[in-house]
Amino acid sequence: MLRLLILLLVLANCVYFAWTQGALTQLGLAPTQQANPERLEQQVLPELLLVTPATSVPAALTTPPTPTDATSAPAR
Repeated sequence: MLRLLILLLVLANCVYFAWTQGALTQLGLAPTQQANPERLEQQVLPELLLVTPATSVPAALTTPPTPTDATSAPAR
């Protein structure tokens, strides 16, 4: 019984993979194409974007915030 269940799950994964890769388009079973061309048009000079490694982030940005006086004050 467990072998049958595993076989069905593997078969379902193979069918899902084939569907997502477009292998079933000849059967009329293609996933819908999603695109946001307007988002690409809104970008202004994306080649100027600079991604820095996490080690160069200032310590003030990596430390957790401390509780304020309002949250740490004892209840009266």
